[in-house]
Amino acid sequence: MSRRVLIVTHGGRPQAVAALHEAVKELTSAGFDVTLHDDDLAEDFGNHMSAARAREGVTEAEVVMVLGGDGTILRAAELTRGTDVPLLGVNLGHVGFLAESEREDLHLAVRRLADRDYVVEERAVVDVAVHLPGQDEPVTGWALNEATVEKASRERMLEVVVGVDGRPLSSFGCDGVVMSTATGSTAHAFSAGGPVMWPDVDAVLLVPLSAHALFARPLVIGPRSTFTVEIREHSAASGVLTCDGRRSIDLPPGSRVVVRRGDVPLRLARLSTAPFTDRLVSKFSLPVTGWRDRLPQAVRSEPRGVPVPGGARGDETKE
Repeated sequence: MSRRVLIVTHGGRPQAVAALHEAVKELTSAGFDVTLHDDDLAEDFGNHMSAARAREGVTEAEVVMVLGGDGTILRAAELTRGTDVPLLGVNLGHVGFLAESEREDLHLAVRRLADRDYVVEERAVVDVAVHLPGQDEPVTGWALNEATVEKASRERMLEVVVGVDGRPLSSFGCDGVVMSTATGSTAHAFSAGGPVMWPDVDAVLLVPLSAHALFARPLVIGPRSTFTVEIREHSAASGVLTCDGRRSIDLPPGSRVVVRRGDVPLRLARLSTAPFTDRLVSKFSLPVTGWRDRLPQAVRSEPRGVPVPGGARGDETKE
């Protein structure tokens, strides 16, 4: 039975197109069938790699390989969420926190994939319900990194009420509020002054943006709790909800946004078993001068793995 890889990339970047040609060559040489998600790029490789096949059979792929930065990985996540197919990111961007491999290691990544030498890690998402004034049914969505409520116009302050588990906690004026998963804690929430959460932390984070208030600090709630953000009815500004920087909905005064940990995780293929601490040091170029490793190798923590179909291990991180 043939093995299939679906490739998602940023077709507007020459670097991505060059990486795509190399990836297709490497994957086909390793015996994979390759399909491309982008119609225009698929035409360059012939009809046997049509985007139509990609849309029809994401679930037939062993892995979705993403060539690009975190934004491209978030776009690919829209294809794989709700399936068992993991994402394997090859970083062509800047920090690339979600990516598993760098551009110069593409050949090695394909070889590891061919040998089924990878683990699959589950990452929690947040589910979002938007209750709009005058509408009986909420608009629903989800995010891997964060759901952000921000003011729609820069010259006005957004008036919000924040609640936890259906009870009001604090009201204030602000530029917005970021509600993040542990995975997204190194993205927008981190830039706004929020803490870094390790990927296995089963929690949801809220970080106010430029809040005009004495009590407007980051908050962390457990997996069974919910955050509520209401746009106050007298707010001079309307808001906008954005999920992962990609999917948006306008929020007039009186809107209510409810965010909770989702039940359907997203799956990422991992090539490295290095701890998250090492990834953090590498991606942010953190100084660690003076550290002396005193732990014997035998007592260092190892990643948790369980068998998955095809011979790979699954690093099932519950979030």
